[in-house]
Amino acid sequence: MIHHDRVSVVRALLSEYVKSPSLRHLRDPHSLTRVATDIVKRLDPQSRTWQKWEGEREALLKSAVGCWIPIQDLREYLNHLPGPILTMTDVAQRMRAFQEEPFASYPNDDLKDGCLALLAKEKAEGTELPAIIGLLSEYVEREEERFRLERAERHKRIREQERSAAEQRLLSGADCKWTQLGKAPQWYCRANGRTYRLTPTSDKRWDLHRVNAPSAGEKGQHVGRYRGRGDATKIVAQIAYEVEPRF
Repeated sequence: MIHHDRVSVVRALLSEYVKSPSLRHLRDPHSLTRVATDIVKRLDPQSRTWQKWEGEREALLKSAVGCWIPIQDLREYLNHLPGPILTMTDVAQRMRAFQEEPFASYPNDDLKDGCLALLAKEKAEGTELPAIIGLLSEYVEREEERFRLERAERHKRIREQERSAAEQRLLSGADCKWTQLGKAPQWYCRANGRTYRLTPTSDKRWDLHRVNAPSAGEKGQHVGRYRGRGDATKIVAQIAYEVEPRF
């Protein structure tokens, strides 16, 4: 491949890449890795395994990764581009190869109906396939972000419910693992009906006290100072079942 052709190949791939309307996508390290891989592959034609995929065909199909588009629709459009006739198997297996590349993915099943509905609407209006692929890519990106935010919110609610349940268990007098009350720095646990409090120190250690109730104001009986909660937990497991003096 002569210098001019190599420049043209790189220019075409970069031009396709920067068409993305998402700055987040353009700056994503995984996306940069994919386009770099594409450039290397195109500059080394001897390493090509897929002989029917040259020029615009490969770039178009790869842009559809992650979108729900029937193979028949892709095949019909791709066969209007320069190159040998593609079969359904050609297109399906080339798409699968793209989907199995690092940082790529299969279409999200939860987005299938939405993608196909958009596809049908745009086809009925006469939109050409490359534009539809761009629209579907934007739709998938928005929906994936929405799913991510919803998962994060659900996880936050679950953690809050678990925190509240742990607090109630502590306050009810039941044995429990180390638990915080609100945002207080102290942690409490109860073993064998005995309550213990851990308080962080200025030297990043923990003071362990035996107390009557989960209260930061109670002086309690000092048990020791430990590097971490794990060390304190081991001590509690030992002393919780020993005879102790009244305090």
